[in-house]
Amino acid sequence: MTSPIAIRRLNAADQDFARHLDHLLSWESVSDDGVNQRVLDIIKAVRERGDAALVEFTEKFDGLNVASMADLILPRERLELALTRITPEQRSALEKAAERVRLYHERQKQDSWSYTEADGTVLGQKVTPLDRAGLYVPGGKASYPSSVLMNAIPAKVAGVPEVVMVVPTPRGEINEIVLAAACIAGVDRVFTIGGAQAVAALAYGTESVPPVDKIVGPGNIYVATAKRHVFGKVGIDMIAGPSEILVVCDGQTDPDWIAMDLFSQAEHDEDAQSILVSPDAAFLDRVAESIAKLLPTLEREAIARTSMEGRGALILVADMAQAIEVANRIAPEHLELSVENPEQYLPQIRHAGAIFMGRYTAEALGDYCAGPNHVLPTSGTARFSSPLGVYDFQKRSSIIHCSAEGASELGKVASVLARGESLTAHARSAEYRIKP
Repeated sequence: MTSPIAIRRLNAADQDFARHLDHLLSWESVSDDGVNQRVLDIIKAVRERGDAALVEFTEKFDGLNVASMADLILPRERLELALTRITPEQRSALEKAAERVRLYHERQKQDSWSYTEADGTVLGQKVTPLDRAGLYVPGGKASYPSSVLMNAIPAKVAGVPEVVMVVPTPRGEINEIVLAAACIAGVDRVFTIGGAQAVAALAYGTESVPPVDKIVGPGNIYVATAKRHVFGKVGIDMIAGPSEILVVCDGQTDPDWIAMDLFSQAEHDEDAQSILVSPDAAFLDRVAESIAKLLPTLEREAIARTSMEGRGALILVADMAQAIEVANRIAPEHLELSVENPEQYLPQIRHAGAIFMGRYTAEALGDYCAGPNHVLPTSGTARFSSPLGVYDFQKRSSIIHCSAEGASELGKVASVLARGESLTAHARSAEYRIKP
């Protein structure tokens, strides 16, 4: 039995289409003043009282009776135990996914390089991994082992010596598959803390938690707000908005497939966004029928329904060229090109976090095991941001080694420019090396 659902319809030919699209895409992830102040208070407490504040906040927010910080540390042996507690099927799936993620990210590794000029001057770049990375993982009933793999493995491939994971265990709920994923991914240390207090601990360090250079991984509004505030003291991956999928379809894919692809993001949370763009009006109608038919079969029907009705849309365009134009305007986190010969459109795609090519490439495959990272720019930030990768855990230092001849010639140029800026110490420093 189909269930009525009110999903927004837009037509790119309408005069006010741009305004309606802007309204559909609008998303404000900034915290309210109350959340902001609570996060600032938590960060201040952790900076001032260290482990004692972590114990206090864990008791308060996670409902745990904690004697000391030692109760919030998981040794490597506990991660290895988790591997034996999950099913053989789960372990096999984790290991296969981890291997694919590792192989893909190995290709992203950047090496140091240099070149020598005719006068003997050497210029180059030294690539160095971060010393320590922090990984935030949601805890409790939430199970995101895939996020552990996607965040920890690129760090390890980059050569980061130590990856520190924080994961809350509200009311003592330990997620074995998350710990197993941490074991497989090579996580070095695990603390069972969460929220803004965990972010503060990773940023500033406590008696037990070492300070890291970069914090990655998803979290709730308190975690996101804390990441905003500690940025500058440490690096962060991004401030992520709700999950998004944009499907561009020529009308020839099974409408049930497309409906379920849309649901694959809508089931994340009520603010997730699922949009279908097609030049085939009859196909949009068929997908709408599939949405109504399949929605009641979802375990997370209520969440998906709210998402689809609040932020979803079916958009009619004149042709595939306009479909690509709309896709670039949206700059989606996930873009499915569910079309014949998707390669022909790839050069025209300018903005997308990840591009899923063809009718058989469901976005869900990218979430778990295809290989590329599933940590992607959201809310239109694909216009200037990229997926998480090995390069996020490496930094680059410039190398300049002048020969005597090179220093003399460059000094003449630097002297003129420095004196033009009235920085005479700069000029004289360069001039000392100029040969008479």
